[in-house]
Amino acid sequence: MPNPDFLAIGSIIIDDIVYPDGRTSMGVLGGGGTHAAYGIAFAGEKPGLVGLVGEDLPGDIRARVETDFDCAGLVWTHHPQMRGWQIFEWNGVRNEVFRVEVIEPFMYGPAADCPEVPFKRAAGITLLRAPEHVADWRARFPDAMLLWEPVRVFMLSADHEAFLRGIAHADIVSPNLHEAQTMYGIEDELEIMRRLLADGVKLAALRMGERGSLVARLGESLAHYIPAVEIADIVDQTGAGNTYCGGFLVGICRERDVAAAGCYGAAAASFTLEHVGCARLPADRDAEWERRLQEARRGLRSVLL
Repeated sequence: MPNPDFLAIGSIIIDDIVYPDGRTSMGVLGGGGTHAAYGIAFAGEKPGLVGLVGEDLPGDIRARVETDFDCAGLVWTHHPQMRGWQIFEWNGVRNEVFRVEVIEPFMYGPAADCPEVPFKRAAGITLLRAPEHVADWRARFPDAMLLWEPVRVFMLSADHEAFLRGIAHADIVSPNLHEAQTMYGIEDELEIMRRLLADGVKLAALRMGERGSLVARLGESLAHYIPAVEIADIVDQTGAGNTYCGGFLVGICRERDVAAAGCYGAAAASFTLEHVGCARLPADRDAEWERRLQEARRGLRSVLL
């Protein structure tokens, strides 16, 4: 089997969702790495998925990921598969309660030097990890376009010095707005973008939920607001940011233009909003992808940095 051009490195989680009215959706495929892989897939590529999985991974989930992704980078462990309750309140707050005792290996494994991951090269990788992991994955894939999505728990620690160490090894950095506001102690997104670039971020993609995203490249005079693609019925926002990152990565590798890449990210994220958990690849992907991509492009606007 040929080496996939794009890799998604991150967590795979099975979600058991409880809605405010008592309804449940059990055994839903989730996790930041999986969502990012679907972002790559929505953009028309078949990604390699790299993560740790338990031997008790449900059979239907295993069959699905093996159909949609190159799963040679999944490393199997004797620990029970990471699984958690996702409890939604009436006000939109989501509380996550893990149902297994062992969590950390799934969040940060496998390591970059793991011999069980067979991939030798990549055009691009999405990496959902803490800053101390970025240098190791950069060393493993020195020629890849590396998009670092910092894990939420780290960003909320506001450890700026560690953040700078992660930035040094990434080509693209993509926090969400709330995380970046916490890190910098600044509310305004344009000022946050200036700070990200001043800190040495080469390409920054600031994800802002329903407001879309703000993207910019170091050394250029413009930042670009990318609208969220309008969805008639938003079912679940979980994972949309991860999916955006996968789409953005494919966009920058194809187009070499940061605004165009932001539109790829917006188009990819929109599919996730229509589904509980990871969205399935639609039969009309080609046509629907193009429609959503054009919608994002029409709403693009640029501002001076």
